[in-house]
Amino acid sequence: MAVNYQRMLDETLRGVALSGAAPQLLLHSCCGPCSSYVLEYLSRFFDITVLYYNPNIYPESEFLKRAAVQAALVSAMDFPNPVRLSVADYRPEEFDAAAAGLAGEPEGGGRCRKCFALRLEETARRAKAGGFDYFTTTLSVSPHKNAAALNEIGGELADKYGVKYLYADFKKKNGYKRSIELSAQYGLYRQNYCGCRYSLAAARPGGEAP
Repeated sequence: MAVNYQRMLDETLRGVALSGAAPQLLLHSCCGPCSSYVLEYLSRFFDITVLYYNPNIYPESEFLKRAAVQAALVSAMDFPNPVRLSVADYRPEEFDAAAAGLAGEPEGGGRCRKCFALRLEETARRAKAGGFDYFTTTLSVSPHKNAAALNEIGGELADKYGVKYLYADFKKKNGYKRSIELSAQYGLYRQNYCGCRYSLAAARPGGEAP
């Protein structure tokens, strides 16, 4: 039976609203466009730190471009509760190590799951070290990302690090559609590939990874 992650999120947000406080949330973001709707949605309930940790992105110029777009969005949007940004160093060797031996995997397969786990584990580790109440990721806003896999990984890491994972499927409630609207409103660059060299190859004629 499929888990209704939107219902789980709704229940958590009701509890947060009743508490009258804004818990600290460490929100992993893959890019500005995907974070736009999630920030609009969650900043009513949480004090948010956006973590831009994406060692999968290739090349470095693309990583920096997406980081700049993320920073511009956080500066431009108005939020009910504080939102700040933390940009991690570019460390592509971490993704390369996680993806070793998986070059032949299709998009959405085992390599992507390793990438999800890499980025979510760093988020969980930082959430624990920083005393955050929750952690989660914007990744599920994309119709191309497996929300069940993301939430399964998040739950496992919550147990490992002792920080609550915010279960969600942000593509629900027209989240992806709203992210497109907000991207247009704020003039955000929307990339045409997920981020890694393999997804870049898939988007190119011939399909060869650089």
